[in-house]
Amino acid sequence: MANIENPKFHILEVSGNNYLSWCLDMEMHLQGQDLANVITEDGTSNAKDKANALIFIRCHLHESLQTQYLSVRDPQTLWKRLKDRYDHIKTVILHKAQYDWQNLILQDFKSVSDYNSALFDIVSRLELCGIKLTNVELLEKTFSTFHASNIVLQQQYRQRQFATYSDLIYVLFTVEQTNELLLKNHDLRLASSKALPEAHANFEKIIGHFKGYKRRQEYNFRRGGIQEI
Repeated sequence: MANIENPKFHILEVSGNNYLSWCLDMEMHLQGQDLANVITEDGTSNAKDKANALIFIRCHLHESLQTQYLSVRDPQTLWKRLKDRYDHIKTVILHKAQYDWQNLILQDFKSVSDYNSALFDIVSRLELCGIKLTNVELLEKTFSTFHASNIVLQQQYRQRQFATYSDLIYVLFTVEQTNELLLKNHDLRLASSKALPEAHANFEKIIGHFKGYKRRQEYNFRRGGIQEI
């Protein structure tokens, strides 16, 4: 296997906090290299595949883990021991993700984009734990967390019967961007309308001063000099 010693993704940390995502990455890469069977119990893998898979797995372990499992020469055994050691992480992540999901509220975020990012972060963690949320659940979560003052707007969105969450979030994002643009234009108009009278007043003041100065300095031919009027 070429370049097997170069890590292809984040290594498994000693804490195991990234164990679920590490497992997913490892399974995908082993499958892509036709080595997925070495970590199963079908017993069809040969010695060469086992050696290559073991090297690949160890390459993606923290140095401390490499040392701790130095004597393990079978990839399936190593895979099982890591699972026994870190599989409880799934429960921890699941409880945290479920808590975050229950407390996810649209009105708590400054923008639709921030809400959308937080939602997909939770969705991703739940999927790692084997729980996949449906579009119906995503839509209901968003509708149910509208601000109380927007209850009529919420009902209007419900009546549109969005098929997917992405359809709803696209509309919300578009509306938000449009509103921000309208507010900016409104502020610009207010600033302009305020600046015009002030500029006009300053202009009149300057012109008045200039006219007065001109009158005072007007040449008086009768007296043969400059006469202040």
